[in-house]
Amino acid sequence: MNNLVALYKQWSGHTPASVEKLAGAGSNRQYYRFTDSAGNTVIGVVGTSREEDHAFISLARHFTLRKLPVPEVLAVSDDEMRYLQTDLGHTSLFDAIKGGREAGGRYNRKEQQLLLNTIRELPDIQIRGARGLDFSVCYPQPEFDENSVLFDLNYFKYCFLKATELDFNELKLEANFHMLAKDLTSEPAESFLYRDFQARNVMLDAEGHPYFIDFQGGRKGPFYYDLASFLWQASAHYSFKLRRELVYEYYQSLKQYTEVPNERHFAERLALFVLFRTLQVLGAYGFRGYFERKPHFLQSIPPAIDNLRDLLKLRPSLFPYPYMMDMLRRLTELPRFASAEPVVAPRKDGFKTTDHPIYPTNPQDGPATFSKFDGKGPLVVRVYSFSYKKGIPEDPSGNGGGYVFDCRSTHNPGRYEPYKKLTGLDEPVVRFLEDDGEILDFLKPVYQLADHHVARYIQRGFTSLMFSFGCTGGQHRSVYSAQHLAEHISQKFGVEVHVFHREQNISQVFPAHPVTTKK
Repeated sequence: MNNLVALYKQWSGHTPASVEKLAGAGSNRQYYRFTDSAGNTVIGVVGTSREEDHAFISLARHFTLRKLPVPEVLAVSDDEMRYLQTDLGHTSLFDAIKGGREAGGRYNRKEQQLLLNTIRELPDIQIRGARGLDFSVCYPQPEFDENSVLFDLNYFKYCFLKATELDFNELKLEANFHMLAKDLTSEPAESFLYRDFQARNVMLDAEGHPYFIDFQGGRKGPFYYDLASFLWQASAHYSFKLRRELVYEYYQSLKQYTEVPNERHFAERLALFVLFRTLQVLGAYGFRGYFERKPHFLQSIPPAIDNLRDLLKLRPSLFPYPYMMDMLRRLTELPRFASAEPVVAPRKDGFKTTDHPIYPTNPQDGPATFSKFDGKGPLVVRVYSFSYKKGIPEDPSGNGGGYVFDCRSTHNPGRYEPYKKLTGLDEPVVRFLEDDGEILDFLKPVYQLADHHVARYIQRGFTSLMFSFGCTGGQHRSVYSAQHLAEHISQKFGVEVHVFHREQNISQVFPAHPVTTKK
């Protein structure tokens, strides 16, 4: 963070009036909004992969020269791990069409117009953006090829298909995978394949004009891929009529930039990429849902299976892969996908993916028993700060005290005169701790442990969980840690959280609330 602020000062010539950390996206990059005294804003980014950052910076600079609607890169650190870009505002297309999505695909005229505006602009970045582009800067690979297709198809096989326990012949399926990969890469492809073209990665200005972000995974490839990715997004619930209109508008726009095949050929090729993209996202949903147990991805499985069912209704000649198509048909007929209800998350058996136990039971195990706290809910989390000199806080629920974390290994602001009468809630102490950085490294594994524990307690219907942070005086480091963990749990899970700064005689309650998922 300090290095990012230094980059901002070097670029602007002054310190920012305020810095706001923004909600994270799908990657591990961290985003900050810098505001100067006149109210002007820019976005600061801290990356985790130099290669990925280099790809984004190089692509953004190229697209800016082509006058495409992307954020302009304003400044870059020497190691390319931090950079500044123009601020495209607060409204994404995903947020702007939320009403239609939540209404099950009943998009109003304004929402449909935003989708039309976006789909008409897509060929601009795909075709004009590819002209003069050095694809060697793309990461992790410069081109869409058979190997990348097979990687994604096997991702589907191992992370989704095998978890369903559907019986299939792996050699026959692999042979069909190779046929599909060859067909998908059979035509010359000179366009820029965005790869992650979705509503979350489109920002809107005040007039509703689209701007494109998060294209660092792009590469040379066929333009069909992005259209399939956008219009067959499982959670979008686009109607057949709206999809058809958007495909038509895209096709008409594409003709303004390049020669295109006739409509029949275009539709048949698009169907292949829709099939591939559907299998690809099921692989991602399987990994993120079944194995990482993230509810959003589990909830996305039923609409993705519905997309697959729709594809299976098309004429068989579109998909000359008889074994794979028969296997997919049997997949959609599994009882677990028969209802429209979200797929149930793994429960008490670890990463459970089926209705059968992963390991066979043994008669010597005896019948399973359950905690008396199972299934009571809702969860209330208590977070304490304390001084070790006065002892560890007692747990009023009787569960035994939960987690206790010792903050004394981190830099202590209480050693310095200006901070001795302040607490970890005061801005000067917060700045000291965050600029020093030790407390942030200390809390990273704490957050990971807490997230897993809170999620499991919610699943099991437990009612009480306690975290305690101790330091020398219970004034600075423990107060900061307890307050930030309480705010983190409240924001992420929406459960009721009580925070008690025992030695400061300060307490606060974060009421239970619905969780809003942000980009």
